[in-house]
Amino acid sequence: MSHSSQPQVGRRNFLAGAAAVAASAAVPGVAGLAAANTAAAASRPNILLIVTDDQPKNTEWALQKTTAWLADQGVKFTNGHVTTPLCAPSRSSVFSGRYAHNHGVRNNQASYSLDQSTTVQRYLKQAGYRTGLFGKYLNSWTLSQNPPHFEEFALLQPGYVDAQWNVNGTVQTINGYTTNIIKNRTLNFIDKAATDSRPWFAYVTPYASHGPRTPEAKYAGTAVPDWNGRPSVPENNRDDKPAYIRNATGTLADGKTIRAEQLRTLLSVDDAVQAFKDKLQALGQLDNTLVIYIGDNGFSWADHGWTKKSVPYRPAHEVPFYLSWPAGGLGAGTTDNRIVANIDIAPTILDAAGITPTHSVDGKSLLSGFNRDHLLVEWWEQGTNAGGPPTWASYVAKDKQYTEYYDLTTDTNGKVTGTGQVKFREYYDLAGDPYQLTNKLYQATPSDEQNLGIPALAAQLAADRTS
Repeated sequence: MSHSSQPQVGRRNFLAGAAAVAASAAVPGVAGLAAANTAAAASRPNILLIVTDDQPKNTEWALQKTTAWLADQGVKFTNGHVTTPLCAPSRSSVFSGRYAHNHGVRNNQASYSLDQSTTVQRYLKQAGYRTGLFGKYLNSWTLSQNPPHFEEFALLQPGYVDAQWNVNGTVQTINGYTTNIIKNRTLNFIDKAATDSRPWFAYVTPYASHGPRTPEAKYAGTAVPDWNGRPSVPENNRDDKPAYIRNATGTLADGKTIRAEQLRTLLSVDDAVQAFKDKLQALGQLDNTLVIYIGDNGFSWADHGWTKKSVPYRPAHEVPFYLSWPAGGLGAGTTDNRIVANIDIAPTILDAAGITPTHSVDGKSLLSGFNRDHLLVEWWEQGTNAGGPPTWASYVAKDKQYTEYYDLTTDTNGKVTGTGQVKFREYYDLAGDPYQLTNKLYQATPSDEQNLGIPALAAQLAADRTS
């Protein structure tokens, strides 16, 4: 497939394309999407949402079947981000289309702060969708408690082998490799479409590529392509960075190990995605299924010495992000260079299903022509976690990034306390310094700050944090 740059996918365009697709393929009522909320449920697309764990960019070697389908024949977003690079806040943003400062899940302990009535699964179930969850849900969620608004589920207590699950209300151990169990239960769920005419929503969340990064046995010894780091790995001089980065000890060898282990776990995810495609094809549902694939956050391969997530550097908040929906005109293999994020997933799904949310949403439908010039990325320190990142917020554009660290912490419910005083600031020229090696605010004069446009960026960041 040829790749063309397609900065915008306008709803009008894809509806026009949908009519042509509908004429040439047996997809019931695709043109009915134009009628939005009045469309019969059966004409709405199925939704397959795949969210991996801790998967950074530059992992496509392990996803060759996935990218052959979703990128080469769908849409590849080259500027995909998460708005909080941490599992539960990011997943809550996926569900609700909201920033963490609006949905309240500011850390992994605060999962119960999410208003379940704002979730995409609630809207879809209410609109007549069959809903299923297979894999990880939200950190700190009690395993024995059923996830709301899912008709069928296999909820994973995070792990790779012989893990604990809540299957439709029964907690049990299921032996085997968890990515394969998720694959098979998702296939069974999709297969029911042969006899159940309702459109369906499957939320599929393998534990890969989260630590301990245990590969499936058949991939344990798989050789991965050599990698010799990048300029940010490990970055020897970090005098211009905050204290927790100056003290970071990750090495190139650490980065290589993490990367290799992540790639091996993702090979099983790739197998699962191919199996989903084959099943959809066999059922005749490939065209009218909206498939979205994203990582819940990125991960640092010893960039600036850091070997985790939660930081305002690109490897932690930039993620792989793909979309396919042939019946919606998104099946041709395009590259979309807009700044897009996890908060855009719920609005996109609801838009495709013809549902108007009744709660306020921060994200935008990817099916619209919106094109943001920057994104807010935010993260909160929980408790007084000595050595970890302090609370921070960041203005992220394609060509620059401005970050402030604050005297703020959160409790287990996500409640924020502290003075809010700015403790440290960073500015990177991403066009000239993509690896964020030179913090231009280190030892900058007030005149330097004016020239960099810092006052305006700080004002915008303050506005974004309360919007």
